[in-house]
Amino acid sequence: MKRDIILDLPFITQWATKKGNYLTGSFDGLNLYTALQPIFSLAHKRVVGYEALLRVKNRESQWISPAPLFENGKSPSETIHLDRLCRYIHLNNFLNMNDDINWLFLNVSPTTIVNAQSYGAFFKDLIESFGFPAHRIVIEVVEQPIEDNDLLIDTVNFYKDLGCLIAIDDFGAGHSNFDRIWTLKPDIVKLDRSFLLRAVSQKSIRDLLPGIISLLHQAGSLVLLEGIETHEQAIIAIESDVDFVQGFYFGKPFTDLCSSFSGFNGFKPLLDQYKIVSNTETEKFQKKISQYRAVFNDTVTNLVIGQSFKDSTETLLSEPSVVRCYQIGTDGIQIGKTMVSKTLKAHKSKRFRPLDDAESADWFRRHYLKRAILHPEQLQVTRPYLSITGAHMCITLSMKFSTPDNERVLCCDLIV
Repeated sequence: MKRDIILDLPFITQWATKKGNYLTGSFDGLNLYTALQPIFSLAHKRVVGYEALLRVKNRESQWISPAPLFENGKSPSETIHLDRLCRYIHLNNFLNMNDDINWLFLNVSPTTIVNAQSYGAFFKDLIESFGFPAHRIVIEVVEQPIEDNDLLIDTVNFYKDLGCLIAIDDFGAGHSNFDRIWTLKPDIVKLDRSFLLRAVSQKSIRDLLPGIISLLHQAGSLVLLEGIETHEQAIIAIESDVDFVQGFYFGKPFTDLCSSFSGFNGFKPLLDQYKIVSNTETEKFQKKISQYRAVFNDTVTNLVIGQSFKDSTETLLSEPSVVRCYQIGTDGIQIGKTMVSKTLKAHKSKRFRPLDDAESADWFRRHYLKRAILHPEQLQVTRPYLSITGAHMCITLSMKFSTPDNERVLCCDLIV
């Protein structure tokens, strides 16, 4: 193809063949078909959209992998031709679903984003020709390096101005970074399956995943976890607080678009199992904390009557899992030195020794301090977090109390 060719809607329609209500495409001697894979909302327990995927038959009408069509070596005009042809047949074929509510997810290649303006208008004409509302289309931008960031922003804004939603696809793959999230402000972020595979094999990644999703939520994006194929992976998705799920476990791609999708009937047992496990872990955690409640309260009582900090914390520091005790003023400044358990002293790494001395450290930013100040004489318990003074995961118990001299907060770290 030549550089000056116009790949507009009239041109693209020439490469499609109507078979009843179904459109197939023709490219490089291959026949192109639409497959749709359902996307579910975990909260709603139902389909909220479909991703349009390409399926390919060769000249002998045998199904083959579409991967070679997207391999490097094609000119920009060839790539844009294929990209636009796919979106043309996908949108037409989606109409056969008789679905007037849910989203259609359409992929746009990086080459199209960079070069499409040189080959004529297309997408606005496409949706207008079908009378399809833009707000039901989710444009998936593949997470790949694009040198011209301004052009990427302009292209994304073009789709946003039409009314489309924007999704970042494959976030977590090799070229991912939060800068693109903050710059493009996508409506949806699709996490790469590599997150899921690592979470299955590494507990640390499984524990980290909810934090990553929380950060994406704070950035203003809903989160979709794709590539879910097993029950365990589905549970990880629920634990992580993703909004949407996609994968063979919930529904495989299908090409028979005239038949209604049968749906997924496993949400109730899946969510019931999660609730049982979650409630069991909560009860276990509360039982563990209750073991420390009485001795913690005794420590506060001893401090109130004027006993020394060292003597007051001796019993508490002998309890299993307790690694340190310290006091903080309501201004956030630590009062005196940290009292450390014998267990921690024996196993403490020398690598973090510069962080040992926390006297006069300012902990005003810490949630355990703020919550204790807001709820005096009530035991506060944090979620697990990384302690800066030991570089290990811990839980902090805290309580604000009053002495004749001042108000202060007793803190106790439990290693987890």
